[in-house]
Amino acid sequence: MSKMPTKADILDWIAANPTLTAKRDIAKAFGIKGAARIDLKRLLKELEAEGHLEKRKKTYRDPDRLPPVSVLQVQEPTPDGDLFARALEWHGEGVEPIILVIPRASDPALGEGDRILARLQVVHEEDHNYEARLIRRIGSNPRKVVGVFAKGSEGGRIKPIDKGSDKEWDVAADATGGARDGELVEAEQTGPKGRIGLPRARIIERLGDPSAPRAVSLIAIHQHGIPDELPDDVIAEADAMNPADLKGREDLREMPLITIDPSDARDHDDACYAHPDDDPKNTGGHVIWVAIADVAHYVTPGSALDREARKRGNSSYFPDRVVPMLPDRLSGDLCSLHEGVPRACLAVRMVIDAKGQMIGHRFLRGLMRSRASLSYQEVQAGMDGDPNDRVAPLMDDVIRPLYAAYEALVAARKRRQPLNLDLPERKIVLAEDGTVASVNFSERLDAHKLIEEFMVLANVAAAEALIAKKTPLLFRVHEEPPPEKMESLRETADAAGFTLAKGQVLKTAHLNQLLDAAAGSDEAELINLATLRSMTQAYYNPENFGHFGLALTSYAHFTSPIRRYSDLIVHRALITAHGWGKDGLSLEEIERLDATAQHISDTERRSMMAERDTTDRYLAAFLSDRIGAEFGGRISGIARFGVFVKLDETGADGLIPIRTLGDEYFHFDSDAATLMGADTGTLITLGQRVTVKLLDAAPVTGGIGLELLTLDDAELPGGSGKGRMGRGSRHKGKGGPKRNVAKAKKKEAKTKRKVTRRRNG
Repeated sequence: MSKMPTKADILDWIAANPTLTAKRDIAKAFGIKGAARIDLKRLLKELEAEGHLEKRKKTYRDPDRLPPVSVLQVQEPTPDGDLFARALEWHGEGVEPIILVIPRASDPALGEGDRILARLQVVHEEDHNYEARLIRRIGSNPRKVVGVFAKGSEGGRIKPIDKGSDKEWDVAADATGGARDGELVEAEQTGPKGRIGLPRARIIERLGDPSAPRAVSLIAIHQHGIPDELPDDVIAEADAMNPADLKGREDLREMPLITIDPSDARDHDDACYAHPDDDPKNTGGHVIWVAIADVAHYVTPGSALDREARKRGNSSYFPDRVVPMLPDRLSGDLCSLHEGVPRACLAVRMVIDAKGQMIGHRFLRGLMRSRASLSYQEVQAGMDGDPNDRVAPLMDDVIRPLYAAYEALVAARKRRQPLNLDLPERKIVLAEDGTVASVNFSERLDAHKLIEEFMVLANVAAAEALIAKKTPLLFRVHEEPPPEKMESLRETADAAGFTLAKGQVLKTAHLNQLLDAAAGSDEAELINLATLRSMTQAYYNPENFGHFGLALTSYAHFTSPIRRYSDLIVHRALITAHGWGKDGLSLEEIERLDATAQHISDTERRSMMAERDTTDRYLAAFLSDRIGAEFGGRISGIARFGVFVKLDETGADGLIPIRTLGDEYFHFDSDAATLMGADTGTLITLGQRVTVKLLDAAPVTGGIGLELLTLDDAELPGGSGKGRMGRGSRHKGKGGPKRNVAKAKKKEAKTKRKVTRRRNG
């Protein structure tokens, strides 16, 4: 039998292994078997009685476990040069955690007494149980710049890539960081921010060739004018914040709320819990709880944090970085629902019946403590019969009830018929050096859909609650497609052999019938893309025009106030409507809701364009060493100047210039989105299968040039690469099969008649 652990040993184990806290886990860790388990039980009881542990069902947890992002104070270096730090937010009575700071080469020198914001990782070493990585020094917010380094005889200068910035930065010889002439670099200002002379900087990161993958997102950020530098007063305001307490809140800390996020998530702004409804009047019904970080408690109207959050409008996400709406102190710490840490929240209790219909909801302002921070994959594996050690203890009381409630919501969704597009989401995976390691298509698990359904339900509840209380808010609006776009979709469907009914009030159910008919066919992707392109873009508005895509009459964004300013507005509206405090929606905010709605709709589009440009550049870089390779794909767009193709392997979009399309003139029909060969009658339409050769991939612009090899598994009459814009002699060779000219022209005429009738109608 192993030696019985001390109380300190047990506390260290629980701190280092927060998900393995059942008595059997602790016994297994220390090799305790048989009768010795009685002594272990006694020790655990004593720790519980002394307040070092609290028992929840069959597990023990340290009530004072540090959050993953914490404020630390650096201590005097040890004789060996190690740097330890104390956690300023730790107020426990047990063994104080020992934190080792792990510096990086680019980190500034830290000294005794420095206060830092750091990301913590639990470890189980002999002399420490946390390791800290510096995020930044508290009170230090040096201005940063991204630009091209020009080497000089005594250091060099940085030419910023910001649009309109003509002031260079001076870099001393000992601050170049080894940067080479012409490299893209990131630097931070050194010395005071004076007005005379060039600002001085030290290079903190070499990004290499301006066209290299590591530079891609930074270029997009600056090209699109996304603010990525937080002002000093914003940082200072965030640093001064302290965790919210229970005052004025309902205590939800014993409720087994959990967060379910991507495995690489750094913040957790939503948690959920469900259980069967015990009301005899709601047999088979469920109660669903959704708790959202209470950002409004920290970001109050008119504050520096509020002004900057509104300016940014939302967070922007790129494969290698995030430009957050809020500083790390909030987004990664105080407003992140970390496991085992008390956090302020706005929560909604929603009751659904056995058919998944919401029959009641109640909002409250609370203090919660997440039972576990899990990934989608972990939760799904548990439901599929393979739970890991983190999920297994939660299966009966937490996970299965969540899925039971989800199944009811699925039934309600089928009746409601929201738009059911099937467009795989691609994910760019980067290697450590910033190059693209792979391009994958994200797997859609039931765990993803579960969280989506819960969040949609909570957003509906928020809109309904505020409408009932006649409180101003921002709705998420998605208007139905205009008639001309529906007619274009109808023509595309008809050309592919499908039917979209007309002469009735358009509903998402009609579009779903089309999507279902095309599912599994060669034209499925075409129909999904055409349907997506027929939709209007969603936006924010103080007036409620409904959400067509979700088939909902009232919808407001409530569930992500860390990354969307719209949700913060809705939180403040709920605070005002329920009289929860003075940090609700101010009169000034209400008066400018129209302007705010327009502004954050614009910032959302700005982020989308920057993210799309970044993805295009990464994909071009990924393909740049495969020039000459052949790829399969589908035609995804047709323009006067050429044909766009979406490649099967990566989802990248490339262009086939019209001048390369065979040895004949091609007529462009913008209404039908087709190209027709004047001599052969060859018809090029959306969704056709193609084989292409990669001619060019430019990481700087994201452009991909292609050559058409086959169309629907056959060569173009006359082959490709000899095209021209004007009419010439008819091709007389014996290449691939020719199209039926009469049939093609008849179809073109039919399409034009439809367009004429529509215009005259």
